Amino acid sequence: MAETRKASRFIVPVAVAGVAAATIGLVPALAASGDPDLPEITAQQLIEKIAASDTQTLSGTFRISTDLGLPALGGLASGFGSLDGDGAGSGSADPSEKLTELVSGTHTLRVAADGPERQKLTLLDGSDEYSLIHNGDDVWAYDSKSNEAFHEKGASGAPEKEQKLPGTPKELADEVLKAAGDTTSITVDGTAKVAGRDAYQLVIKPKQTGSTVESVKIAVDAANGIPLKFTLSSVEGGKPVVDAGFTKVDFGKPAASEFTFTAPKGAKVTEDAAEKGEEVPGDLPKGFEEGLPGLGEVFGGSGSGEGPDVIGEGWTTIAKLDTGAPAPRTDEAPKEIQGFLDSFGDKVTGKFGSGTVFKTKLVDALLTDDGKVYVGAVTKDALVDAANAGK
Repeated sequence: MAETRKASRFIVPVAVAGVAAATIGLVPALAASGDPDLPEITAQQLIEKIAASDTQTLSGTFRISTDLGLPALGGLASGFGSLDGDGAGSGSADPSEKLTELVSGTHTLRVAADGPERQKLTLLDGSDEYSLIHNGDDVWAYDSKSNEAFHEKGASGAPEKEQKLPGTPKELADEVLKAAGDTTSITVDGTAKVAGRDAYQLVIKPKQTGSTVESVKIAVDAANGIPLKFTLSSVEGGKPVVDAGFTKVDFGKPAASEFTFTAPKGAKVTEDAAEKGEEVPGDLPKGFEEGLPGLGEVFGGSGSGEGPDVIGEGWTTIAKLDTGAPAPRTDEAPKEIQGFLDSFGDKVTGKFGSGTVFKTKLVDALLTDDGKVYVGAVTKDALVDAANAGK
């Protein structure tokens, strides 16, 4: 029991990998060879084409590879054991647990969509499949390996959040380019062939130094403006942080049967606990998610006066949190966890005192020994400079 309590103190630094994953939009992407000869187009015109696209149906297969630059997990799982004390995983088909597998490695998925009310995603793992189906008010998830299903019923009559959106594709394009401002370069850099489709390459790069992002490349279907490719590259080089892409795509209407689901005989079905007003094991405490900076805040937002302090702007934005408690000592962790933390954590010192920078290829986090946390898609030096300036 003491070992379990000790392990639980190290969830925050290990979760840096999860923060990195949360900042990545998993837009399907993978460029094939053979660059098509297409009419010239400006970045603004291409953004307008994306905004003007009215394609709502598609089906296909894509592959996603994620490389956050983390060390091998090795015995990490056994080091944590079961934080709920039973020594076994929950085995739940809950999407919030299953889809975390996309954080690392290479995966093949099948997708289908028929407007905003019907979508299906299937994660293939050898002969096993994990499917997530949205059909109207129902969301089903099914894991063929464990023969378990998860069901969530959409809330009816809930008031929609008011959103002010640009009225035309041109206005939307202007807003995107305006938001980029002086910190971002947006260009069209050639063409690509993606799943047999002609596509333009939209390239987004930070102009600021100190960001971990080298570039974001999006291949946009030349005919209908649908994004087909997303590649996020780090200044560290090597494999892209995210490289995901269609290997096959069809923009026809999928059959209605694609979105129907009935739990197989003998399957264990779990109804959404939150729907019944229960606390969901593993969920963040209420209000915690609201306190974290969203993608817009990390890449160019401004502080709202709530949640973390926001330092800087654009691509080098850093969120600062004060936990109010000394950082956990890694030498007190179970040896498997200690080895994992030490392998991607660097001890640093400065005017702020001392601490540890936990690094991925995208998001880095500085945990100071006096309990402050600095996190962003920035380099180690940028985090240390921010901590020093805060003294």
